[in-house]
Amino acid sequence: MSLPTALFKSLSRIKKDLKEDIDAVFNRDPAARNSLEVILTYPGIHALVLHRGAHYLWQNEQKLAARVISYGSRIITGIEIHPAAKIGRRFFIDHGMGIVIGETAEIGNDVTLYHGVTLGGVSWNNGKRHPTLEDGVIVGAGAKVLGPFTVGKGAKIGSNAVVVKAVPAGATMVGSAARMISDHHDEKGNPIVKKSMMPSNKKK
Repeated sequence: MSLPTALFKSLSRIKKDLKEDIDAVFNRDPAARNSLEVILTYPGIHALVLHRGAHYLWQNEQKLAARVISYGSRIITGIEIHPAAKIGRRFFIDHGMGIVIGETAEIGNDVTLYHGVTLGGVSWNNGKRHPTLEDGVIVGAGAKVLGPFTVGKGAKIGSNAVVVKAVPAGATMVGSAARMISDHHDEKGNPIVKKSMMPSNKKK
């Protein structure tokens, strides 16, 4: 394929993707008034455009350049997307400030994230560490989705929820109750007395 042909196809793809992104904004944000406003003032659009460039560089072994673009996007938009993350079509980020999307995260088509969402990991091991969001998933503001599991198609995660296990398609997840994990205390915070430390009742 000649360079002009490749360039034309690339520009056509960029234009098509941008149009879909703008349409997604209008479909999911009643505050959007016109395309120019969306292009100029919506940080989610800016973050998506920059991520596509960074992702392309990452896939073509230009990892430093990809990380630089990703870092610049974070400064400009307040949205942090690792350049290796895989993102589908018509992805909508509402407000956006504080969103973090990890390296091995995968996002399907027509997914919506609100501000403060984290798609994070719970392990320092190599390999898959971040969640996969299937098509049509909605994640509310401040929610944390942590670990290498799948959130099924059309599922909804409520604001400030903490999700650490797989979510079936169409399910709604709410709540963020934490519990203590300790070798020295039970779940209620009471000290655990080990048997070896129990006083002996044997007569001497």
